[in-house]
Amino acid sequence: MVRRASLRNKAYLRSLGLVPYVQTLQEMQDFNQRRTEVTPDEVWMLEHPSVFTLGINAKETHVLNAGNIPIVRVDRGGQVTWHGPGQLVVYILIDIQRKKLGVRELVCRLERSIIKTLAHYDIAAAGKTGAPGVYTKDGAKIGSIGLRVKNRCCYHGLSLNVNNDLKVFERINPCGYDGLQVTRIADHGGPDNVTTVGEDLLPNLMQELDFSLATD
Repeated sequence: MVRRASLRNKAYLRSLGLVPYVQTLQEMQDFNQRRTEVTPDEVWMLEHPSVFTLGINAKETHVLNAGNIPIVRVDRGGQVTWHGPGQLVVYILIDIQRKKLGVRELVCRLERSIIKTLAHYDIAAAGKTGAPGVYTKDGAKIGSIGLRVKNRCCYHGLSLNVNNDLKVFERINPCGYDGLQVTRIADHGGPDNVTTVGEDLLPNLMQELDFSLATD
């Protein structure tokens, strides 16, 4: 029998490439539904085709002009955001009870993993009290965090703007804030490649979550 303690510090990585949002959401929900106390944790790194997503209590009025971009109501916290090519998305599918990790602490650790990665590119950034995510020193949002906790486990995760189109954010009130400025790594002298940023983020994420990568 696999002991829960032996799973506490290991996670499997899945690099999925460009995958449809709704399909991936269903896969996350299915994974969380069928997992047991001895299911290993996973980290999924990917990109999505262009989509707006609305959290559980998000107001549709924060979508100003969706145009031809689909809108999906989802089961995470938070308001409206956008996912699309050029943006790194990382889904965190972990048993937080086994990990002995509270939701607020998990959010802080995800934020720190982004901040450390940006520091590697000489981009100064920080979290903000009462507004989960990561912001550059001029107050522009560069990374977002949204989670869902169910059956002692969490899914959804973080997104980090790398080289994506920023004009799409003009069609919404990002995260429910009218006029919130959004930025991306490439505009601050960092890499413009999502794969590169994912490779740089991964060790910081693993360190913050106290994980090593599991192998078969």
